[in-house]
Amino acid sequence: MSAGDTDPEVQSDQELQIEGALRPSSLEEFIGQEKVRNQLKLLLDAARLEKRTPDHILLAGPPGLGKTTLAMIVAEETSSPLRVSSGPAIQHAGDLAAVLSSLVPGEVLFIDEIHRMARPAEEMLYLAMEDFRIDIMVGKGPGATTVPLELAPFTLVGATTRSGLLPNPLRDRFGFTANLEFYSAEELTDVVKRSAEVLDISADPAALTEIAGRSRGTPRIANRLLRRVRDYSLVHGGTATVDNARAALELYDVDAWGLDRLDRQVLDVLISRFGGGPVGLGTLSVSVGEEAETIESVVEPFLVRQGFIVRSPRGRIATPLAWKHLGREEPTLDDL
Repeated sequence: MSAGDTDPEVQSDQELQIEGALRPSSLEEFIGQEKVRNQLKLLLDAARLEKRTPDHILLAGPPGLGKTTLAMIVAEETSSPLRVSSGPAIQHAGDLAAVLSSLVPGEVLFIDEIHRMARPAEEMLYLAMEDFRIDIMVGKGPGATTVPLELAPFTLVGATTRSGLLPNPLRDRFGFTANLEFYSAEELTDVVKRSAEVLDISADPAALTEIAGRSRGTPRIANRLLRRVRDYSLVHGGTATVDNARAALELYDVDAWGLDRLDRQVLDVLISRFGGGPVGLGTLSVSVGEEAETIESVVEPFLVRQGFIVRSPRGRIATPLAWKHLGREEPTLDDL
């Protein structure tokens, strides 16, 4: 390896360190989601006064809005250790039993994408959340017996981008459900300003506003775009000016509305191949070569919120704004 090369493992560690540095460590530092922050503060303060573990918490919302960060803050605010897992990693009841049985009193268990847990594990979680107990099956066949295992009191923090996929018995066992909303441009400007200070990036206020306006209401995207603007500015002058920000974002296919390559591809296919729709999700996903889940959970929420498409019982339909954004003229009744 030459002196100019960077070890991929070192580079990965650096990215993780940057991500960690950008995460706020308390509710006071957390920007945006004011209602959720106030609700969480009340829940945690009440638990602290009564010297008990806080109720189980469900964080629901689109990716990148701070669900993982809030789980870490819950552990930090309660001075408790944090155990991190994910729904796809818990595919058997035994996987969950191994995690639950090793928890210490007061520990915070964070399960990301909790809606993707296996059904047997979900059913085991019901009893664990209510009674801090699980039943272990010992043996097989007619001689099998169930042995109850007491668990240390813990707080479960579940995160989901698809709350509708959670079974009602699981959803009802959470003492508090927080629904995270997309950020306003003003809130994202504050997020980007804080991140620039943490990363020691020299940036003009106008550049920060430009980045915030193209970040799709999502702090994770805002921080990612800030780093790309920083890279561009380092190569082209040092300071992140508004001109550098616009040039960098154009280079990375992020337009003035925040639409990226995939967003525009979805709109282009919807308009060019299907005359603006309606088009079913399956047909649309095959046409752009992406998974239907990606289209539905990542692309559609932003396009719908910005008014580029509407969802109807017959499928997705491009709005006049989408036609205008792509520089196309919407057909009239005379053209049909």
